[in-house]
Amino acid sequence: MDKGKMVPVPSKAIIPERDLDKTPILETHHLGIDFGGLTAVDEFSLTVGRTEIAGLIGPNGAGKTTVFNLLTNVYQPTRGTIMLDGKSTLKKTTEQVNRMGIARTFQNIRLFSNMSVIDNVKVGLHNSIHQPLFASITRLFGYKASEKKSRDEAMELLKFFNMEDMADHQAGSLPYGAQRRLEIARALATHPGIILLDEPAAGMNPSETAELMENIRRIRDNFQIAVMLIEHDMNLVMNICEGICVLDHGKVIAKGSPEEVKSNPKVIEAYLGKKKEAN
Repeated sequence: MDKGKMVPVPSKAIIPERDLDKTPILETHHLGIDFGGLTAVDEFSLTVGRTEIAGLIGPNGAGKTTVFNLLTNVYQPTRGTIMLDGKSTLKKTTEQVNRMGIARTFQNIRLFSNMSVIDNVKVGLHNSIHQPLFASITRLFGYKASEKKSRDEAMELLKFFNMEDMADHQAGSLPYGAQRRLEIARALATHPGIILLDEPAAGMNPSETAELMENIRRIRDNFQIAVMLIEHDMNLVMNICEGICVLDHGKVIAKGSPEEVKSNPKVIEAYLGKKKEAN
């Protein structure tokens, strides 16, 4: 699936044309959070189409990770609303929001380093594997069938990232790029409608970044879900994202296609600083 043409919707947002007949997977309206007397994010409004690859960019300290923490209810917003697949996430726990269809990765990889690769993925399958407590304890009835289903599904996700031969390796022993892929596989195991990737290319070399870019496209195309990423690698962002939102000091300063965003004077100023006028 190639980049989609971005078109306006009645809410004045833009989403890929192919998603026009579907409820947006994510909508925020006037979202904001204060920490004491400090406003970290204010008036954050965004719509993400159901199969959109969206980017959230901005200078260091702009509030990008705070937005991800709001979207996953790590933080409860001071004001505004978040709609996930048409349903409000107000007062939901992080786990409840995950079950509603949002998953994420982190700037700093958070794997169960002492567990096997496949067990890390199986942790993500907790949303879809249901076994009565007694059956789990006694390993009777459908326990073995459930375990086989869990392992098979985890292996399919590992195959998607060409990691099936690493299934029984200790997660902490993997090379950096493989750990990044494993974290994404574990997030996908929760069956999200949208996955949030927080600086997925951080620490990667050019070939790993190119592989990541291809994997993000494959995730969208194969799972038919939305992907939203925070990223400082502008080459990656401009080449893969369909819609981009730019934050500066906790406020949206620009939204649009990559072409619109990279030529926006406010964006250029936020990244490069304001030019001094000649005397």
